[in-house]
Amino acid sequence: MPTTTVLVVTVLTALWVGFSGVSLLRRAPFVVEPLVSYGVPDTWWPRLAVAKLLGAAGLLVGLAVPAIGIAAAIALALYFVGAVVTVLRVRSYKTVAFPVLYLAPVVATLAVGL
Repeated sequence: MPTTTVLVVTVLTALWVGFSGVSLLRRAPFVVEPLVSYGVPDTWWPRLAVAKLLGAAGLLVGLAVPAIGIAAAIALALYFVGAVVTVLRVRSYKTVAFPVLYLAPVVATLAVGL
């Protein structure tokens, strides 16, 4: 049984990342406009959204099967590090905080899960 801290951090992170995935699937302007400016092809968007949703689901499954949660947290951390690199690659320094807003809770989830 996970501790209250692990449960709360994991569920909030899964909801946050899941929200991002659903927003991307729905092509919400606040999500897709930056992707366009970063040069991310729109053909990638559904795959990126599914990756986020699967990662969020993996975090939740990890509450019952910790190894899956750890794997999901590592995969999401790599995903969002890639997002940070993408933003930095196009020198959009003003918007680098956005992927960090997802990376930080994923890293926190990984930290409390270990």
